[in-house]
Amino acid sequence: MKKTITIAFLLASALTARAQYVESCPECQPKIDFKPSKTVLLYPEGQAAGKGIVENGVQITNGPKEDNGLRGPETCSASGSRKNVGDDARMDFYFPEKPNGLMVIMTPGGGYQHLSTFNEGVYGSKWLTDRGVTVAVLKYRLPNHHHTIPLDDVQNAFRYCRYHAAEWGINKIGVMGGSAGGHLASSASTMWVDEITRPDFAVLIYPRITLRRGENCDTKDWLLNTDESWNDNVDEHMRLCAYYSPDTHVSPETPPTYIVLSADDKSVPATNHLPYYTRLVECKVPVEVHVYPSGGHGWGFSDESIKGPGKDKFARWRPDFEATLEAWLMRML
Repeated sequence: MKKTITIAFLLASALTARAQYVESCPECQPKIDFKPSKTVLLYPEGQAAGKGIVENGVQITNGPKEDNGLRGPETCSASGSRKNVGDDARMDFYFPEKPNGLMVIMTPGGGYQHLSTFNEGVYGSKWLTDRGVTVAVLKYRLPNHHHTIPLDDVQNAFRYCRYHAAEWGINKIGVMGGSAGGHLASSASTMWVDEITRPDFAVLIYPRITLRRGENCDTKDWLLNTDESWNDNVDEHMRLCAYYSPDTHVSPETPPTYIVLSADDKSVPATNHLPYYTRLVECKVPVEVHVYPSGGHGWGFSDESIKGPGKDKFARWRPDFEATLEAWLMRML
């Protein structure tokens, strides 16, 4: 018995050390000193083990189902662009001093090729926790053309957070994502499997939502592979593109949604969200949309205090964006 306890303790210590190690990354530090309260590995024994999170003998999350095939260490740029996320997929938790009962699972963008972990992770978490919102930044496995993987990871994140919601004083859990992370957030909003995995609300920031064959789209290419790779089976590719376009799954049960983007976005056409918005209106789902004249793509939560004076292309509209988002979130209470 003593030997079993010792092995379990050593395994738990090793997993904790691993979670801390993957976050250390000395060459990759945000421009604010804002560290997570804790980090939890989504698949503590790695993808090959096929297991999720078990606590005190209780199975909290599902196993990974599919392996994304990525091995070796993660890499991270000075701007927080993290690549090669596989076995060490994880949740970084940020707890506010005065929690208001709301929680957001953040899904960083990056075209499903990398994760924008500062702009749409750390900096967004600081903004949210300053307003009493608890945050889990999901560093999900990059799909590497395995299209089931991102949605599996975000649904497991919901399972974990719902399990601990009462302990943390959480009443509602929503999802927030930008760009490809917006695609994942809208997928989570429409393709949930039960009340545990259904978000209570969603925030989509310059989201890529609708996928179409023939479009120049990293999100589609890294999720489903390139159009050319499907030339021998075009019908199946078109079916998958439609299936992974969340507008095809909107229903009256889709959660209330806030959408924001810039009209001059050259990465994701400003019209890309329209099929989703139209279906939300048709299904009588509460939706609020803000389209700003300029700002381009990827402005996230990197204001001039992060980018430097005159370098925030969204600076003119940021106060209005922050005010409307804060007001909308407070209505979710």
